[in-house]
Amino acid sequence: MAYRFVASADRRTIPITPIETAVFAAWLKTQDAAMKRWVKSTGFKAVAGSISLVAGKDGSLSQVLAGVDNHQGLWAYAALPLKLPKRRYEIDARIDKAGATAAALGWALGCYQFTKYKSQPIGVETPSLVWPKNCDRGAVKRTADATALVRDLINIPAEDMGPPELALAARKLAKKHDARINVVIGNALLKKRYPTIHAVGRAASKAPRLIDMTWGRKDAPKVTLVGKGVCFDTGGLDLKPAAGMLRMKKDMGGSAHVLGLAHMIMDSKLDVRLRVLIGAVENSVAGNAYRPSDVIRTRKGITVEVGNTDAEGRLVMCDALAEADREKPALIADFATLTGAARVAVGTQIAAMFCNDDELASDLYEAGEESGDPNWRLPLFPAYRRLLKSKVADINNVSEGGFAGAITAALFLQEFVSKETPWVHFDIMAWNATAMPGRPVGGEAMGMRALYDVIEKRFAKKKRR
Repeated sequence: MAYRFVASADRRTIPITPIETAVFAAWLKTQDAAMKRWVKSTGFKAVAGSISLVAGKDGSLSQVLAGVDNHQGLWAYAALPLKLPKRRYEIDARIDKAGATAAALGWALGCYQFTKYKSQPIGVETPSLVWPKNCDRGAVKRTADATALVRDLINIPAEDMGPPELALAARKLAKKHDARINVVIGNALLKKRYPTIHAVGRAASKAPRLIDMTWGRKDAPKVTLVGKGVCFDTGGLDLKPAAGMLRMKKDMGGSAHVLGLAHMIMDSKLDVRLRVLIGAVENSVAGNAYRPSDVIRTRKGITVEVGNTDAEGRLVMCDALAEADREKPALIADFATLTGAARVAVGTQIAAMFCNDDELASDLYEAGEESGDPNWRLPLFPAYRRLLKSKVADINNVSEGGFAGAITAALFLQEFVSKETPWVHFDIMAWNATAMPGRPVGGEAMGMRALYDVIEKRFAKKKRR
């Protein structure tokens, strides 16, 4: 991502003056007559997201007034990179360390543009920002880069981001951080006992695969990330309508999230034994596609009746979760664009979160509030397990009726994780439906920053040298 920071200001650096909307009137009273006339003539009211470019005596740009809700907020300056002329700027305000880091991260995220398929224009040349004092530069860079990776992987269409290309992206990340990676492809999935990943992906021209990456010393606390990598979802034989397929390139958003989070963990050299597992498939239609009423014996031995081929994500996830649980890690976390029901429950900007550990769930919620990466816990309500009953198998992959869809999906996944293993499941949108400062329409990271903060505090009391 083409964000630009510089170490220090020079005589040409232009100050950005953040003005919180609530104190605008008080601020204006302290200004000289010229500034008052300028504000009045331009109609600037310090509404959050608004700016006023102030001219100096020589007619050149001398100051930027920026309306904000909170001058230390994550998104306070995120709209500026694509609005301001290409110059060098600095934030003219007192900001504490957390606020400085948030402000710089918001600026960096605001520089993101997805221009891979654009001939003209190639994108806006973004201005540079002087690093705010006390800013954690490493945290800003790794988080911005991880978010850009997540967004890029999701935004790339399935023609260029199928299972092979997703595996290549994982290989590049592994090479960057000297991690080990193994990819099980096609019929080898059956030999290695990943039958559900094979079943969902076998009808596609690009073979399904399991991506398995490990990093860190073997005796460090084990943290395993599982991502849903459905690179495109037609719905299978239970075919989606045309409108339902329009955003299905984002159905591999869970895998993008675990790769982004893995980058953050490895870049910061946290002292954990990291493992990343991704089932990468396309859910396609062909003569050998898996069918409604098929019964699949999973890696864990649980038999699953296929009630609907469009509930493929949980099938792709269950074998990977069973393998993750085999090692009894200190934490399993999974990300998946799993259900529309989660979007109905919490909307498009909040990650629906399910967790079998109350303390972990509380930590994640607090981290989300602190980092501006909100999540909301939904219940693993055991009474709803009966909705997944099958007359011919141990479990059905869908419930009867349309109620509690996000909960029953999470309960299905829970079957493949031991009760004693701390586990969190994020059911995410992974997409901005409307543009907001620093968050253009398209792929988006959700829950990733919050989980990183928890992992850093909980498992990595020291960093590797």
